[in-house]
Amino acid sequence: MGFIDRIDHHADLLKRMAETVQADMGAALESGTMQGDEIRRAVFTCMGCTSASECPSWMDAHPQGSTTAPNYCRNRSWLARLTS
Repeated sequence: MGFIDRIDHHADLLKRMAETVQADMGAALESGTMQGDEIRRAVFTCMGCTSASECPSWMDAHPQGSTTAPNYCRNRSWLARLTS
């Protein structure tokens, strides 16, 4: 997988994880509580995760959502901040 494809893949994982834990990135951007560069950093953080391949199965196992991201998620605290 090329670099751009990896970015796209992890951006999709991050978006889906945010939806699963009810973290509204769009609302956070609109309100100014989050800047666009935070999303870029979160995508690169996800790219460096050795457990990212587990995310699709974890999200599939939580079709009704979850109150938190899995413990292994390197963006867990960032996502939690967006749900508060």
